[in-house]
This record gives sequence, structure tokens and C-alpha cells, in this order.
Amino acid sequence: MYKLILRNKCYSVKRLRNLCSSISGNKQDGTLFPKKEEFPYRHIGPRDSEIITMLDTLGFKSLDELTDKAVPMNIRLNKLLDIEEPVSEYELINRITEIAQRNQVWRSYIGMGYHNCCVPHTIMRNIFENPGWTTQYTPYQPEVAQGRLEGLLNYQTMVTDLTGLEVANASLLDEGTAAAEALSLCYRQNKRRKMLISNKLHPQTISVVETRLSSLGLEVEIVDVFQSDFSCRDIAGLLFQYPDTEGNVVDFSAISESAHNNGTLVCCATDLLSLTLLRPPSEFGADIAVGTSQRFGVPLGYGGPHAGFFACKQALVRLMPGRMIGVTRDAAGRDAYRLALQTREQHIRRDKATSNICTAQALLANMSAMFAVYYGPRGLKDIGTRVHNFTLVLHYGLKENGNKLTNKHFFDTIRLEPKDDIHTVRQKAIEKRINLRYYDDGSVSVALDETVTAQDINDLFYVFGCLKTFEEVSEDPEVHEMSINRSSFKRTSPYLTHPVFNIHHSETRLVRYMKTLENKDISLVHSMIPLGSCTMKLNSTTEMMPCSLKHFIDIHPFAPLDQSLGYNQLFAELEKDLCEITGYDKISFQPNSGAQGEYAGLRAIQCYHEARGNKHRDVCLIPVSAHGTNPASAQMAGMRVEPVKVKQDGSVDINDIKEKAEKFKNRLSCLMITYPSTNGVFEETIGDVCELIHRNGGQVYLDGANMNAQVGLCRPGDYGSDVSHLNLHKTFCIPHGGGGPGMGPIGVKSHLAPFLPGHPVVNPLGEHSKSYGVVSAAPFGSSAILPISWAYIKMMGPRGLRKATQVAILNANYMSKLLDSYYTTLFKSPQSTLVAHEFIIDVREFKKSANIEAADIAKRLMDYGFHAPTMSWPVAGTLMIEPTESEDKQELDRFCDALICIREEIQSIIDGKLDIRINPLKMAPHTQEQVISSSWERPYTREQAAFPAPFVRPETKIWPSVARIDDIYGDKHLVCTCPPILPEYNY
Repeated sequence: MYKLILRNKCYSVKRLRNLCSSISGNKQDGTLFPKKEEFPYRHIGPRDSEIITMLDTLGFKSLDELTDKAVPMNIRLNKLLDIEEPVSEYELINRITEIAQRNQVWRSYIGMGYHNCCVPHTIMRNIFENPGWTTQYTPYQPEVAQGRLEGLLNYQTMVTDLTGLEVANASLLDEGTAAAEALSLCYRQNKRRKMLISNKLHPQTISVVETRLSSLGLEVEIVDVFQSDFSCRDIAGLLFQYPDTEGNVVDFSAISESAHNNGTLVCCATDLLSLTLLRPPSEFGADIAVGTSQRFGVPLGYGGPHAGFFACKQALVRLMPGRMIGVTRDAAGRDAYRLALQTREQHIRRDKATSNICTAQALLANMSAMFAVYYGPRGLKDIGTRVHNFTLVLHYGLKENGNKLTNKHFFDTIRLEPKDDIHTVRQKAIEKRINLRYYDDGSVSVALDETVTAQDINDLFYVFGCLKTFEEVSEDPEVHEMSINRSSFKRTSPYLTHPVFNIHHSETRLVRYMKTLENKDISLVHSMIPLGSCTMKLNSTTEMMPCSLKHFIDIHPFAPLDQSLGYNQLFAELEKDLCEITGYDKISFQPNSGAQGEYAGLRAIQCYHEARGNKHRDVCLIPVSAHGTNPASAQMAGMRVEPVKVKQDGSVDINDIKEKAEKFKNRLSCLMITYPSTNGVFEETIGDVCELIHRNGGQVYLDGANMNAQVGLCRPGDYGSDVSHLNLHKTFCIPHGGGGPGMGPIGVKSHLAPFLPGHPVVNPLGEHSKSYGVVSAAPFGSSAILPISWAYIKMMGPRGLRKATQVAILNANYMSKLLDSYYTTLFKSPQSTLVAHEFIIDVREFKKSANIEAADIAKRLMDYGFHAPTMSWPVAGTLMIEPTESEDKQELDRFCDALICIREEIQSIIDGKLDIRINPLKMAPHTQEQVISSSWERPYTREQAAFPAPFVRPETKIWPSVARIDDIYGDKHLVCTCPPILPEYNY
């Protein structure tokens, strides 16, 4: 009988089949029509035979035996999840297409910061639908992230050029949160606690600002800004919209001057396309400009994801929130890009952080930047001019036909009092399948976009009772009397003058440029990205496909609910499944990042306490090992953070929790804790900890970052948690996009459900809401990427989800075991001596013995073709590794081999065989240019530098595009836009 040999054990083929069947749950029944392999078989990396080998290495006979040992029995879920049996990939696409088609794609001229646009198919396909762009991680290792860093630098340059301000960040979550961040910056700058915001802002922006600033104890007044008085010198910031929500373009120069004379900062929410024609905010005194770049090549997507932008004067740069791309130099003295000013990050400043932002909208910002690259200044101005001229024709035609227009100057939006009764207008609009913005006083506004045609204008004329046609009205010479080009608002300053915006206008040039940038980055298409706490797993093509369906991407977030029945069905089904998976009772999809989810959940807890007459409960207990966003979010929610000790074995010190819970029992709001722990361990006492907090009047916020170790095995809602955010971009397969989008919906128990986020335009909670306010501009957050998580759950089914979790735990423990002889795994469960789905290796000892630090190992891994694990967090000087369930044994072995080779190189340094200063680790990463240079003066070979292991082959080699970058130089010489044009450059 044939036998197979696996890790020195001999199995018969029959025995192997039986073992595989016991793992997969599938029996070979000899049918003539065998069932096709289900999606879990594609999603989970290790083959059943590999699972057997890995279990054998660990001394277990089955996945169940492993997880029975790893996961405490007192919190185990002793049943399969009550969700649908899995559907095939083919069946899923048919089903999601049917759901999508329940949405109705009408022409939406609602505006309010959201506009339809013509997304260039080449950008849609080569960025939005391309795993080489969607599966990158945040560019914390810049040497293998130069492509997306360059793209984001283009984005920053685009924003600074159009706003006229000096610096911009690499994007924020949306316009509403960007506005709130702007006013928070004003407070940090001058310490005044009063804000003025215009009554002509978009309503969702007003709501987000009010929500965010109220928890910081700041006063917000909604005013007619032209009636504002700054003479008391108590106003921190002024925020207005240009053009405003009704389309008006007005001059803010005088009010800005008055504000500045009295120490008030001026913030302007604006529209990038309008700034191709309008004077930029900088020319009337704005210190900060915010908005959304959605209409630069990003679909509506029922509200997101879209990139918010934030620009400011140079003097405010070190207070600016979010991520910023800076220009620095590498070890060879060449220009390189990196994340700048990282000392502002939450993991360093924690509850002293200026913001809880942990993500950007990198993928969408790169799309918008590429849109600007593709069209350039002339093309963008043509788009803006076309939109404006259509609006001029509409305005003139409606006014000439007896409608009362209220705008004196405008770009693309007009407000009118119709000559016909509003009921007639509505009925005609419905007949033409057109959405408009209706005001309570009977007036209507119309916001045009780049998709508008002459026929669309004729249909709008019909809606408002205008008898002339577009052709007839446009021929009237008086149409252009109100043109921006004939007003004092005409833009005269140049923009997008850098060559990058002027040489890629053919599709051939653009495709090559996009591919050049893509080729500079490591993503999941190249190799595993073993980042602890970040869960870089498979983002399958089938999961991603629905995100491009027209009936999902072309829906305005404020369209009537009866036009979004497909989305409503998707939300309902996903909410049901997530509640079953987590043990919670209600889900809010509004938070559009993990940190946003933290904030939303903590505000719900605070609102709950206030409703019970316990407004004084403001203490939040947070272990010192927690994610840095935890204390930052608590601080933003108006809480007082009390740190909780962590024991030497990595577990939370329950005695310290008990002591502090009792000490603050009259003020205790909540405990914020990560489970499994941030150190990668299942703690036995989690249920006792939750009970202790409840006994002292508090709530339990369980950070959902590590749900990938729990799905199908245990549920936070069962063992005592009251609320969690769910990182859908981790556990539930939404890709990281090179630093965003993220998605952080929150699950809550029933007593917190009434306090979830609401919305001023489309309230997801209905009439019975007791909400504290709004956390994101769109009512359902980044709706367009929710089909990814919905599809993942539907295709995995209850057994697939459970097995995925088990294999994630298996992979982590297998890698820890392989590395055990070379590196110390810092924390293991005292009871099981196992880790959860991630583990920390300690490399601190090498600093003294070989002058090698975690950063050196991280850079050297690039030479082996890998992105580094999470570096120096949660313990400084360590590496945190999370393999996920999607990586097969071969890839796990390859990564472990790389670390083992690096350990041998460290030993060679210790033994004096390699120079302590000039060695492959200290000089890593090695670029192709360095290796093939005619000059090589290093005391190790080129082969050792570039091909350090047998599996690093020339045909698959991933070359870092720059040498090790200089962080200190970059912060001392801060440059955050495209470098100046060389005088001799002629494009």
C-alpha cells in the first residue's frame, strides 16, 4: 500500500483520507457527482494534510483538541453559530446581484457634499479593483511602501494647491469628522472653549461637530457668521462653508480679518472641484480648509468610503491630526517618502494624544490623486467649467420662467422657490426618477455634477415647469452674466503645476504610472504580512466584486429609503449575522474606522449613564497594554483614563482592576479591555473581570481587534461585555487599502441600543432614538464596502467560520513552536502554555549582545521578501506576529526560515564573524542599485545581501525601491508636497 511521509511519520493513504475528513467534516461518499470544494477550502490556507502535520508538531490530534486547550472552557460557545449554511462563490454573486438590484439608481441632485462623478475605468480597475493596491498595509515600513506614499504625497499636493494652504495630511475619514478635527485643533492652539459654526454648513457636518466637541466640554454656537462678534476674544475657531450648503458663494475676507484680529482661527469647509474656478480659501484668510475629495473619481457608494481632506497653514502643522507623508532621504542620500511626525501617534501619547485617528482613507485618496494626475489642471478646470456652465443654464432658465432663485453667486448648486406647488414638483421629479433636496419651507435645491447632460437639464426644466429647452436657453447671451469668471471670485492663482499632474494624460502613460507605483510596494499579492493585531488575511475576489456593482456604488446616501431597499436588506442580514457571531443585540454601521467605533461605543456608554442619572460616572479603566487608540478615544469621549497594570506574564492584573473598580465605584463608567489580550493570550478570568465591573456600576467595552481568535468559539456578549467595535477590515475581510478604508461598526447589548449614533438626514435608529449624536457624515458609514463582510460570512457558513478561527490559532502556535529554539515567545497562557492567534517574540537581548534592534530585523526581512511584523508594540523592542488562517504551511515555514536565518546572522555578529556596525542587518534593506553597483565595499557578499536564503530567488525577488530611510532628517526638514520643479524641466 502506498504511504505518505509527513514530518517523520508514516501515514497510509487511507489513514490520511480519514484524518483529512475528520478535519474538514466532509465524508467521501463515492457519489458520481461529488460536491465542489466550498469557499472555506479556498479561504483557509493550510491543506488538511498540512493541518495534520502542524497539529502533530504541537502534540495535538485535532483542531478541536487544540482549541479546547487554548480557549478557556468557561467562555466557550458549545454550539455552532446559528447562521446560514455556506453558499458557493457562483451562488453568492447571483444572490448579491439580486440584492443590489433592489436599489434604484435615480439621478440624485441632492448635493450636501456628495456628487455623482465619472470614475475613469482605468483607475477603477487598476486601483479600486486591484489587490496590488487594496491589500497593502499602512506604510509604517516605507522602504517597501514608496508607491502608495508617492500617491499620497500627490494627494497632499493636490489639496494644498487647490486650497492655497501650505500643508495637508494624507486624508481623514470624511468631511464631517475633518471639520470636527479642525475645530479641535483651534482649541488646542488657543485653549479657548467656544466655537462658532455657520448655519449654512451641511447638516451632517453640523451634527458631527456638535457631537464631537460636546464630549470635550466645548461650546458650539450655530450662527449667521456675518453677524458674529469676536471682540470678547473668547472664540477659538470659526467654521463656514464655501460654497455653502445652499450653493452660495460669498466673500469671507472681512469676517476672517475680524476673527484674526481677535485671536480666532478661521476654518473653511470647501469643495475641491469648485476651487478649479473659485478663489481658494487661503486668499480670504482661512487658516484651515477641510472637505471631501469624493467627486474626484470616487463613487457615491451610499456614503462611503471617501477621503476627507485637511489642509492648514505651516504654523499649525504639528497640531494637525491624522497621517502626513513627508519627503526625507535614504541611506544613499536619495529622496524617499515616509510617514512624517509619527510622535503624534496614539501609541506614544495615549490619553494625551490630540486625536484618536488611527487610519486614513488611503485607497480612496490615491484614487482621487490619480484622478488629478490623469486630468491635470486643464482637465479639472474643464470639468469644473462644464458643471458650472450647466448650472448657469439651469439657473437662468428657471428664473426666466418664474421660479424665484435665491443665489447671487454659485458654482454648481442653486436654491429656488418653485412657481408650482411643491407637491407638483415632487411628482414630476418622481416621474423623471430625479432626487432633489427639499426644505421644510417649500423651497428646493439642485446640485449638478460632471455626469449631467443637456437631456438632464431638459428634465429639470420639466420638473420646475420651464417650457424652454436647454438649447434655447444656452443660446441666450445673458446666461453667463452670473458666471464666476465675470465676478471677483474668479481664480487667478495657478494650481497643479508639478510635472506629475501634467504628463500622464493618455491612458497608456497613466497605466504605466500606476503600475510603477504598485510595483514599489509589498502587498498580500507578494507574501504574507504577519502583523500582530492587524489581521492581514485573504480579501477574496468574490468578496470584492460586489463593491463595483452599479446598484451599490451609484446611490446617494440621502436618497429616499425606498430607493435603497437592497442596502437595507444587506444591512439587516449582516447585522443579524454579526449579532449571532458576537452575542450582541444591535449593530450600528455608522462608525467608519476602528477608532471611530471605539468613540461611538464609549459615547453610548456615557449616554446610558446620563439617562440613568449617573452623569458623574466618567472613569475609564484601561490596561497599559491596550491599543493606543483606546485611551485616546476615552479622552475624546470626555472620560478620565485610569491605567490598569499588566502582570509579568502579560495578563491583566485582576487585583489592580479590583482595587481601582472599588476605588472609583461611584465614578466608574467602564473598563476598556482587549480580548484575547493585546499580548496574544486568552485569559481565564475575563468573565470574572466583567462581573466585577458590573458589580461596581460600570460597563465593559471589549475592543474587537482580536475577534479573529473568537469567531465561532466564544462570544463577547456571552461572557459579560456590553459593547465592542468590530474591525471589519481585520476579522471580516475588508482589505486595508494601504492605510484605509477601515470599518468599525459597534455591537451592543439591548440596554445600550437606544443610545447608538443617529443622523440628522437619515436616522438609522428611527423615531425612538436616544442618541448622543452623530459620529460620521454618512448614516451607515462606508456602506459600499459592507458587501465584503456580508459575502465572507455567507460563503464561510458556521463551520467555515469556526474552522478559520481554529486554524488562525493553529498557525500562530505552530510558528511560535518553530521559532522557539531561536527566539523567546514573550507571553503564553499560564494554563495551556499556548498563545491565541498572535504572539510576541522578544529580541531585546540582541541590543546588548549584537547592537541589533527590532527595527534592524524589520528592515532585514525586506531582503527576504517580507513585510515586518508589528514592531515594538505592545512591548518596546519586540515583534508581534499574526499569521491569520489564510496563509498555508509553506508560507509560514518560509517566514520562519527567514527569521531563523536572521537569527543566525545575529549570532555571526555576536561571534565576531560579521562586523558589529556594517553587517546585513544594519545596512538593510539592500536595493537593486546598491547590489549591482560597480562599487561594493561591504564586508559581506552581494549574494548574502540580496539572496540570503535558498527561497529568495531572482525570478521572485522583491526589491525595496529605496535604502533605509532617515526618519530624523525627515522630521527636521519637513516637506509634505511634491518637490519643487527643476528649472530646466519642460513638459
